Amino acid sequence: MNIDYLLKREGITNIKELDANQIKIISKDLAIKLCLAFPEHGLDRQSLYNSFCTLDMFTATMPKDSSGAKYVSGSNSIYFNENLDFSSIPEVAMHECIHFIQEGRLNEKKEFVGLTSFASGLALNEAAVQLMASEANMANISQEKYFDILLNTISPNYYPLECTLVNQIAYFTGTYPLYHSVLNSNDVFKNTFIAKFNKRIYNRVARQLDKLLHLESELTSYMNELALTEKTGSIKELNSIIAKQKQDIKRLFFNIQNFIIRNCFSFEFNSINTMEDLREFKHKLYNFKNIIGTSDGYTFYNDFYCDLMNALENKKEEIIKYGEISLFKQECTALTIVDKSKETFNFIHIFIKKLKKIFRINRGSINDYDNL
Repeated sequence: MNIDYLLKREGITNIKELDANQIKIISKDLAIKLCLAFPEHGLDRQSLYNSFCTLDMFTATMPKDSSGAKYVSGSNSIYFNENLDFSSIPEVAMHECIHFIQEGRLNEKKEFVGLTSFASGLALNEAAVQLMASEANMANISQEKYFDILLNTISPNYYPLECTLVNQIAYFTGTYPLYHSVLNSNDVFKNTFIAKFNKRIYNRVARQLDKLLHLESELTSYMNELALTEKTGSIKELNSIIAKQKQDIKRLFFNIQNFIIRNCFSFEFNSINTMEDLREFKHKLYNFKNIIGTSDGYTFYNDFYCDLMNALENKKEEIIKYGEISLFKQECTALTIVDKSKETFNFIHIFIKKLKKIFRINRGSINDYDNL
């Protein structure tokens, strides 16, 4: 596609090229920060520096709703808002330059660009890239409110809702597979998540994150239209649409968050076999409160927490009574082999029924939120 057409479509005008020395300064800053932030991913500072120096960098007049920087895929060029102070350009450039790395590391089959496949994952990728950019820029966590959703975020200006939800997913998988797939455009993170949970959960979260991003994009369009219109009737209609759009965004955010909480913790609950597992699970469940979004009237996490703590007490009693569950299973297998079949079968059957009863964690109230 013609580069001039792309720039026009993006609303990028009044383009001025940065000189070679400015590009070197920006490239050095980016390379150093990325290597310091992610040493486990084998990034080479000199290689990154050389790569970034090949980028054509420009300042330009950009739309008000832009992030301040734009990497135009396929053109080897990046554009910065002309109003930016030069010293702040590297920080703004970080997100776009990670996209540049992704494009340079497309897998041979070209099935992924970062975490984005042909089917879904655009929002997942954008949020993961932004989390990486924020970490590389050593951003501080701040408390912000969006659409009446209060949350602690490392990215207050870019994709804050998506970043919060992807950070919740990474709470269970760790950031290594997430960032590995961001940098190498592969399915390592997807496969890690599916192995730990299942494909259904992954696909639903990825699709709904895309839907959330789409709703926010639509909202931006409506707000821009409102800023330009002068007709009273149109203003009233647009305000009504905007109010509804904000409510839809809020509702979808909490639906995704609740879906992550219920499914991921439920899977991990099923994996508890020892007292050490149980203690670690309690710690993990309690600390999750630090990374969720909340709002007036939001009670799902607290309700789920109380229900699960009750279930953990029952599981604790089972472990104390029968010993570590993994050892108990081994003993049951041994008993079956020496042909105490009927007695063993009844005992196992009763034990499994108890576990199932324990794990029925107020299913009705939880399913009420499963409307993705």
